[in-house]
Amino acid sequence: MDSVSAWFKWLHQTSGIKLTIFYDRYDRSRFLEGLSTTLELSAIVIVLSLFFGAIVAWLYGTKYQWLRRCVGAYVQLFRNTPPLVQIYFFYFAIAPLLPKVGGAPLLGSMGWAIVALTLLETAFTAEIFRAGIEAVPKATIEAAKALGYSRAQIFRRVVFPLALRVTMPALNNNLVNLVKTTTLGYAIAVPELLYMSGQIWSEQVNVTEMMIVLLFTYIAIVGLINQLMQWFEKRLYVPGFGQ
Repeated sequence: MDSVSAWFKWLHQTSGIKLTIFYDRYDRSRFLEGLSTTLELSAIVIVLSLFFGAIVAWLYGTKYQWLRRCVGAYVQLFRNTPPLVQIYFFYFAIAPLLPKVGGAPLLGSMGWAIVALTLLETAFTAEIFRAGIEAVPKATIEAAKALGYSRAQIFRRVVFPLALRVTMPALNNNLVNLVKTTTLGYAIAVPELLYMSGQIWSEQVNVTEMMIVLLFTYIAIVGLINQLMQWFEKRLYVPGFGQ
């Protein structure tokens, strides 16, 4: 590690390329903190949006028209308004209205980023799942009914597992988009990767170097997600279905 740090110091002295995150302990810790926060935020929102997205997709098929309209209105609202506006709305409009706990806000910037991004991604995920559900053959659903399954059992044991296989490519794109959207946390001071990198380049005046590092870091994260999703898609593959 010392030899790596020494080489990057030499690189800066000889060429002016200033990659302090490789030889300055403080800058490196801030960069790694931002990377950790980005991964944590992405993981939490992915899990929550998949869970709530499945519920919203299921509610699309409810027999209550007023509930279907509410679900449709929610999906259209969050799919057709800018994500940054949504984050600002929750952080600056909703947060001040909530009671404080011990003089502190009920949720911090990280909490509101999770809330806003989860609601946003749930809307997109629900539409993806709905498309997958509609792709499930009606004969399969009728066969499940004939076996005495309830509507909830049909969805959980038959429809959703099959729909998940159909929607894997779209889900992959949605998860990649989610990771990119986490950078909007910068606007409300969430200490994610872009925010912490901004702190570094504002002090070290190495914007070009940090932008290049940011670009390749996000390429690596997205590449990892793509590989995991492709592996998962192969594991879920059913011959003759969804291909």
